[in-house]
Amino acid sequence: MRKVHFLIALCVVVLDRLAKLVVERKIPLHDGIQIIPGFFRLTHLENRGAAFGLFADSPSPWKIGALVLFSVIALVVVSTLLWKNSHTLSITGVGLSLILGGALGNLWDRLTAGHVTDFLLFYVGPYQWPAFNVADSAIVVGATLLVYEILFTKSSAGEKVKS
Repeated sequence: MRKVHFLIALCVVVLDRLAKLVVERKIPLHDGIQIIPGFFRLTHLENRGAAFGLFADSPSPWKIGALVLFSVIALVVVSTLLWKNSHTLSITGVGLSLILGGALGNLWDRLTAGHVTDFLLFYVGPYQWPAFNVADSAIVVGATLLVYEILFTKSSAGEKVKS
């Protein structure tokens, strides 16, 4: 099963890279293409901060190094957990695989360009969610799967043991 889990992570990285390359080549920086008027557009933004633009305005010269270091530590932890828990195909394994692929995709950008390319922008009227990308989506879906597993699957198994 390890091969399947790492294949999932690889697919996330490949999809993320392809999507970012298309956006970078087809949409000028800070421009966009309206997909669903009043709700969704493809845009081309460079995020020099963390997730959803956190710390993007920080002038600290250590920002990129700190973000890369945090990403590497997260990759080591997630890879170790995935290696230990990848004997069967499970929600936990898929969640960790998605997180691993997403983290690798964004780390790739930081190491090669010093920023992450974001392009998915959802909004309603003047309210908008910060732009994000395929890697961010994979991380959020993976984390959601892990939370689901912790809250619902593990607790129902514990209840069966108690009865």
